[in-house]
Amino acid sequence: MQNFRAFRIHDQDGATRAGIETLSLNDLSPGEVVIEAHYSSINYKDALAGTGKGKILRRSPMVGGIDVSGVISSSDDGRFKRGDMVVVTGCGLSEVHDGGYAEYVRVPADWVIPLPEGLDAFQAMAIGTAGFTAALAIKRLEENHQSPEHGPILITGATGGVGSFAIDMLSGLGYEVVALSGKSDAGRYLKSLGASRVVDRYDLEMGTQPLEKTLWGGAVDNVGGDVLGWLTRTVKPWGNIVSIGLAGGAKLSTTVMPFILRGVGLLGVTSSNCPLTWRHSLWQRLSSDLRPRHLDAIVSETVTLNQLPEVFERMLAGKTRGRVVVSIRG
Repeated sequence: MQNFRAFRIHDQDGATRAGIETLSLNDLSPGEVVIEAHYSSINYKDALAGTGKGKILRRSPMVGGIDVSGVISSSDDGRFKRGDMVVVTGCGLSEVHDGGYAEYVRVPADWVIPLPEGLDAFQAMAIGTAGFTAALAIKRLEENHQSPEHGPILITGATGGVGSFAIDMLSGLGYEVVALSGKSDAGRYLKSLGASRVVDRYDLEMGTQPLEKTLWGGAVDNVGGDVLGWLTRTVKPWGNIVSIGLAGGAKLSTTVMPFILRGVGLLGVTSSNCPLTWRHSLWQRLSSDLRPRHLDAIVSETVTLNQLPEVFERMLAGKTRGRVVVSIRG
């Protein structure tokens, strides 16, 4: 196979440099399946890895990109054959294994999901890790007996990829959804996805009591820090909070009171290592009952490998919205 382009990240002595390089398959992590990549996407974790502003890479150098869609180029595993359309999200891509920002991606066969009927390669990466994570959050809520009748679900970090999909999907399932955002111009966008109203993050009065007035039936939190602590104090009895992100900080300050007096559930989600059977079933749901109704609105732009550094900086500065798809061969 000829050489190909890849966006590779080097982390050496605490300094990060990244850019387009020419690689061969011998430069990639091992695996039974080689994918001719068509699309990837930009997630918050990708921006942290590509700029060195977060400790994401477990080894260096590493091809970036935590997800990819494309067509099987070759396979040593009988479950896949040349020409099959597939998707891979999480699983350690761009952490311990070379990722999706390359014209060819090699991965273990167990990580590969056949592209569900009704989705093409672009749509799969428009959904990508963010949409999959939102679907995983919904699975956790449903399994812990959350229901629309229990009250509104608050989505924090609402303009990000996970937040946007959570609004779209939960409102489609009949929940009242409220969006929390610090972006003053985001109201129209968030309501177009299904939010009944938008709360300005800067207007929050979080209080200091172990238990505050109940406001929410449940929540999907992309922020962490003080906001997550506030949610534990304001979610109704037997409601659930799914914790996904830490854009507002990794520390959590709360008490046991919400859990032992209100029965609040705090549920974790990670897309990196969720069971394979969950991956298959959730991708089927992403092409059926959880299929995003506003995918065109959620995708804010499509960029090339060359544009990655500039978009990373904008994302970390809070200046992106929804999903950014990467056209690998664009």
